[in-house]
Amino acid sequence: MSDITGDSMLKKEQNKSQLYLDLDKKWTAHNYKPIPVVIEKAKGIWVWDVEGKKYMDCLSAYSSQNFGHRNPKLVKALKKQADKVILTSRAFCNDSMGTAAKKLCELTGYESFLPMNTGAEAVESALKIARKWGYEKKGVDENKAEIIVCENNFHGRTITIVGFSTDPDAFSGFGPKTPGFKVIPYGDTEALKKAINKNTVAFLFEPIQGEAGVLIPPKGYLKEAQKICKENNVITIVDEIQTGFCRTGTIFASDHEKVKPDIVLVAKALGGGIFPISGVLANWDIMDVLTPGSHGSTWGGNSLGMAVLESVCDLLNEEDFSKRSTELGKFFVKKLKLIQKKHSEKIKEVRGKGLLVAIELNEKARPYTEAMKNHQPVGLLAKETHEFSIRFAPPLVITQKELEWALEVIERVFDEVD
Repeated sequence: MSDITGDSMLKKEQNKSQLYLDLDKKWTAHNYKPIPVVIEKAKGIWVWDVEGKKYMDCLSAYSSQNFGHRNPKLVKALKKQADKVILTSRAFCNDSMGTAAKKLCELTGYESFLPMNTGAEAVESALKIARKWGYEKKGVDENKAEIIVCENNFHGRTITIVGFSTDPDAFSGFGPKTPGFKVIPYGDTEALKKAINKNTVAFLFEPIQGEAGVLIPPKGYLKEAQKICKENNVITIVDEIQTGFCRTGTIFASDHEKVKPDIVLVAKALGGGIFPISGVLANWDIMDVLTPGSHGSTWGGNSLGMAVLESVCDLLNEEDFSKRSTELGKFFVKKLKLIQKKHSEKIKEVRGKGLLVAIELNEKARPYTEAMKNHQPVGLLAKETHEFSIRFAPPLVITQKELEWALEVIERVFDEVD
């Protein structure tokens, strides 16, 4: 294997990780089943555990770390702002929010930005906006608004959002479901046409379903879905929380079909892996349904987050992450398909766009992700999704040489794991 890892001076504290894993198990809720690694330090595409072992991060905190761990420009912006003011609440204005929102809107081509904190908050905000728009502008009867969503969706974990999930792990035990949502097959424009009625106010969907295993819809789906919605005066809400900011090779995944949705949901990479930032992008003919008191967030638009957001916009304007993601993604998928050909009994499919890639297996994926983590002397971190798929989403600052090393690890794991 190529030697790009260098010498890693591992500490001789072999039980240190288990100590932290035991503390986690005893004192925190068991709502995750993480890969058993305890990360202590990170830089760029690399992370180190508490014993000092080095790993390549091929998950990027579910695409939050598009620009690499602790990106120096973003850390500098965070520290500079932290020395001035961090939080004022929305009871007052601060000098960061408008400046950052202007840069983001100019970058993405929208007229307004509603800042929030988490991806789920962005989704909930958009649902409120869509319903209010439906009542005030479309003329839907009060409390009759319907929003169409897709099977295998993942839009967050709130009580309303899990109510329209089709994943039993997400919705079981949390009923009754919030009314007003209709679920259709993903990628099916005929189903969309049939689902629309006079009370339909919005169609919420992912341009690529990340959590479902990087499921890519048929070519032309986004454009046709937008056309159908426009013909029926229905808002398109595209969830770009995982796919946004060059992850798939364009600023937004919907840009691949030159589609401009009515509402775009953003989070994760929006905060550069430095600070939690999310929000809703829309033009004023939709956003103006929000009036003082109708929606809010104490931390939404906080000075610290907005300073980071402004720096993220600068990064995106200065560096061609779209080109890197496109070229490296094609290389990665091509090489993974060679591994698939070699291990066709194990690997069912390789799919992806940009540096959002998945391997779908004919067997459970967990043994493979754990073997990648355990690889010596340097491990590789990826995560299974829906049991049979492994998702890869390395930071966009990765090089081809580093990807070649990752491919060698992946191939070796498939050679060795029975």
